[in-house]
Amino acid sequence: MARILIINPNCSVDCTQGISDAVAPFRFPGGPSLDVVTLTEGPPAIYDWRDWHGVVEPMCRLIERTPADIYVIACASDPGIEAARATTSRPVLGVFRSAIATAVARAERFGVIAIVEASKARHRLALRAMGLDDRLAAEVALNVTMETLLQPGSARARLIEAGHELASSGAETIILGCTGMAHHRAAIEAAVGLPVIEPCQAAASLAVGLALSAPHAHTAIIR
Repeated sequence: MARILIINPNCSVDCTQGISDAVAPFRFPGGPSLDVVTLTEGPPAIYDWRDWHGVVEPMCRLIERTPADIYVIACASDPGIEAARATTSRPVLGVFRSAIATAVARAERFGVIAIVEASKARHRLALRAMGLDDRLAAEVALNVTMETLLQPGSARARLIEAGHELASSGAETIILGCTGMAHHRAAIEAAVGLPVIEPCQAAASLAVGLALSAPHAHTAIIR
């Protein structure tokens, strides 16, 4: 059985639990294991470039010491994905890039809800790397903390408002630009009337498909 290791690069165990809950539908008997771990050296959330760069080395060390068949970086700015890919011969997926791939498979234009204004530059970096920056209809920043996002009701009204803003800007699907937004996905989708993509679910779908479509390409490490 293949092992998919999903790394939360911030130190919030509540965020890690939210990620694990989000990918739960992709766990099934006989399928790959999806193990979600917390980077204890990480910041409470990745708000700026300093946070982004600060998690790269400890995350690479975690990959080096933790055997898996596929690694997933569970932050919606894909910190250190290039360094992580240089650390291992196994596939490394970024949840934001996975969400973008899912979005463009469904619609011509998409919108992104960011946790803070500073997230937009990191998202643009990923979009340019994929050659898809012209498919972004708009991005709206909430400018809230991770703690606010993780509470059941505190940020939901603002998330729905942001979803409506993106729809008005021409978005045909919406990407949640922070893993702390996962438990709001269904409510936003119901309120806005557009497909809402949760990045960890997008990455889990790709990772499971990768593991199942090429079962002999990556020798399972976990017996």
